[in-house]
Amino acid sequence: MQKLNPGDIAPQTGCYNVIDGNGKVLDTVTVKKGNRMPPTQSSDYYYEFANC
Repeated sequence: MQKLNPGDIAPQTGCYNVIDGNGKVLDTVTVKKGNRMPPTQSSDYYYEFANC
């Protein structure tokens, strides 16, 4: 699955899980295609597309 970092452009509209450095899902955000991914609380967090 594609990992997206804060500030990356969302490739599609939908829900994205916030994943910590250990692979644990911390939260889910909704982002529209073409918008930037929001900031996270830590630099080692990233986003993955989620089915919601």
